[in-house]
Amino acid sequence: MSKAFTRESDHEDDDEDSPAVVVAPGGKNYITRAGYDRLRAELMQLIDEERPRIVDVVHWAASNGDRSENGDYLYGKKRLREIDRRIRFLTKRLEIAEVVDPSIHHGGDQVFFGATVTYADSDGEETTVRIMGIDEADSSQGQISWISPVARALIKSKVGDVVKLALPGGVQELEVLAVEYPAP
Repeated sequence: MSKAFTRESDHEDDDEDSPAVVVAPGGKNYITRAGYDRLRAELMQLIDEERPRIVDVVHWAASNGDRSENGDYLYGKKRLREIDRRIRFLTKRLEIAEVVDPSIHHGGDQVFFGATVTYADSDGEETTVRIMGIDEADSSQGQISWISPVARALIKSKVGDVVKLALPGGVQELEVLAVEYPAP
């Protein structure tokens, strides 16, 4: 096989499906304090609890002899790679994170990061979304990332404004009906 088709990597154990680090325009990673704390707690749990536990299992399994057919050893090594990959991912995300307090806009009517926005589309259907960080947005909870097309269309608009949202099927107009922020 030609050298051109081999994969050069500092991390031989990394799989092709490792999570891509999503970087927003300008390299920013806006996040709320609660979202930052959740990511940090997950990182600390992996470093302080999960990884040492798996290392102990791998050490025990390795001491049993033949590693080639030792399920505990093989699974443990695979799990360690997964944990290390997640630790690297979380570390990178936390390094570029900018914690934003949306409550500073409490009482305002302009849309910024952290706002809960109610808007109506051209059919009159009302939708309420909360604009959150990339790593904390959960669409099942009505949260959208601040870099999503809807959020980009809504940001900096005010109550009563009509904004244009470019969709694959054409441009749709959204009317901003209400803007709310958490209390300080």
